[in-house]
Amino acid sequence: MKTIKINKSILLLLSVAILTVSCNDFLDVNENPNSPSISTPSLTLPVAQQEMAQLNGTDMTYLGNMLVVNWATPSNWSANSLFARYSFTATSYDDIFERSYVYMFKNLTYVENYTDPTGAADYSTYKAISQIMKGYQYQLLVDLYGDIPFTEANLRGENTTPKYDDAATVYKSVIDSLTSAANLALNLPDNAEDPGTQDIILGGHMDEWAQFANTIKLRMLVRLSNTNDDAYIASQIASIDANGAGYITADISANPGYTASAEKQSPFYDYFIAESGTQQDRNDFTVASKHTIEYLTSINDDRLSRLYLPAAASGNFKGAEQSTVLPGTGFTNLDLSHVGPGLLKSAEQDQVIMSLAEALFIQAEATERGYITGGDSAQDLYEAAIAASYEFLEVPDASTAAAAYYAQPIANVSWASSPNKIEAIMTQKWIALNGTSSIESWIDLTRTGFPAGLPIPAESDGVRPVRLLYPASEVSRNSDNVPSQTANDIFTQNPFWK
Repeated sequence: MKTIKINKSILLLLSVAILTVSCNDFLDVNENPNSPSISTPSLTLPVAQQEMAQLNGTDMTYLGNMLVVNWATPSNWSANSLFARYSFTATSYDDIFERSYVYMFKNLTYVENYTDPTGAADYSTYKAISQIMKGYQYQLLVDLYGDIPFTEANLRGENTTPKYDDAATVYKSVIDSLTSAANLALNLPDNAEDPGTQDIILGGHMDEWAQFANTIKLRMLVRLSNTNDDAYIASQIASIDANGAGYITADISANPGYTASAEKQSPFYDYFIAESGTQQDRNDFTVASKHTIEYLTSINDDRLSRLYLPAAASGNFKGAEQSTVLPGTGFTNLDLSHVGPGLLKSAEQDQVIMSLAEALFIQAEATERGYITGGDSAQDLYEAAIAASYEFLEVPDASTAAAAYYAQPIANVSWASSPNKIEAIMTQKWIALNGTSSIESWIDLTRTGFPAGLPIPAESDGVRPVRLLYPASEVSRNSDNVPSQTANDIFTQNPFWK
């Protein structure tokens, strides 16, 4: 795993860039991106990257873990009733939409459009990175919302009420952008600026950015597996093969120099543990789900003790149902397992954006579906993905333990014992993304129906959400363009690729 450390002066520059580039008004910005402010790409890029890390490491991860039933709430807390009733509204997790446009896309567009006023510097490197980051986040927004602002988005003062583009069109446009960005990353001008440690994700290693672009693109192509567009998928896989960069070979993570200080901790860690070392309320009211504890126990999964802590009261692993009517006895925060040491490692831990395990599972699925040929087998990729998950969670003697685990003759553990290979891949991917990119597990669940058997809270109407609602703030500000919606849409308006 690559960790990029940045000294205090860089952290100060990040703070300055936040003040000079960011804006509190959603899609309402008063500066022309073609009229540069006092910032530069070297200051603005790490701000957008930190925002990506922050958003993916906090609300998106929490939402995903709840919706795929990794986590629950103890009986002595009233928090999270949303997940027991699926009572989503236009303000539920609205910051995913808003922060993507305000803090990420705004800054990335500035970087992408920046021209050195002296004409001496070439910023192609920054442009490629910005396009890849945009591709990553646009994919998520389409998967979570459907139609979104795209062609008219990020124009700042030129258009503060952008139209909404068709989700399928956005998807293919993003795929094209990722293709171009990967090719640019691999064919930079000799005088292109090197971001070095200002790139808090990959340290300016453009071959790795090309691999990341290819992996995001493959994730999107696999997601199109239900659309009967195999010819398109094949042509796009061929373009990935043509650039020769391959796919990521290590976790894609951000780290600007996280430390155990106020507002400088790694985002996921800070979400649960304060800089003083005491737990945040969220750590108290977030516990393991009964279903996941029982499932991991039933398949002898060594990752159980890395994903969860033993309950304080008993020393045993115990989870709760997602419900607001749990019994008061035996289901308090002390009676239940909390988020474990394989996820909450330290205030300095890297913030994962895409894990190697996820990338390998994506390749395993693509290979099993026949999209990728001539390389490692789907089984080899599947087993390598499990091993990468064991490594990430720091299971003792991870490689040996992983091999012993997936050798068990259990369906959806051993490849040979799994009659439905896609179900096996999705089930193991769900386990591997517990606590990290679990929002992808929710999207995969909507797409494939796996992992099978995830319980639906009894207090809901028995139907799982498949999307989010557009934010109330966007409905208010851009009412002529936001697609009409009702509260029931979260259950009925499937993504276009479903």
